[in-house]
Amino acid sequence: MGEHKDRMLAGELYRDNDPELVAERRRCQELLDTFNATRAGEDTQRRAVLEQLLGAIGEGSWIIPRFQCDYGRLIRLGRNSFLNYDAIILDCAPVTIGDDVSIGPRAQLLTALHPMDDHELRRARWETAAPISIGDNVWLGGGVIVCPGVTIGANTVVGAGSVVTRDLPARVFAAGNPARVIRELSALPAG
Repeated sequence: MGEHKDRMLAGELYRDNDPELVAERRRCQELLDTFNATRAGEDTQRRAVLEQLLGAIGEGSWIIPRFQCDYGRLIRLGRNSFLNYDAIILDCAPVTIGDDVSIGPRAQLLTALHPMDDHELRRARWETAAPISIGDNVWLGGGVIVCPGVTIGANTVVGAGSVVTRDLPARVFAAGNPARVIRELSALPAG
């Protein structure tokens, strides 16, 4: 691994124009071009591309095109999880999505960060990244944006259009910009 990829994965400042990172994004984009060009009913072909693209994809999970990501290999998708139309995952850091997760259309999981106070670093295209973790049985409504470094606890629901800037605990309903906990969710009856 090259210096900038090591730095990216360590959450340190790195340059995304590093030739190794550019080559990895190009490989990812070529696989995405193939995936996004599949036709309705070509589920076997879609699955084969996702298995090449992603770091892991659990049994019974699927993604509907269009799908966009940076590297693919940093995304781990659990069992029986679903990403709806137009999902965007900027996976400059690991993105872990648990089992039985439903992600609505046009959701964005964004790990990339740019320097806020150091204008010269930002101008020179330095950036960092922070991982995102989505627990089991989470539902993100349409258009939800999850910001870098956020963890969402199991069985949580995030309302459509929300911007999640901070961690959310398990078993709550959260919504808004920035998202805040609206209420706790009761347990489902057994059976």
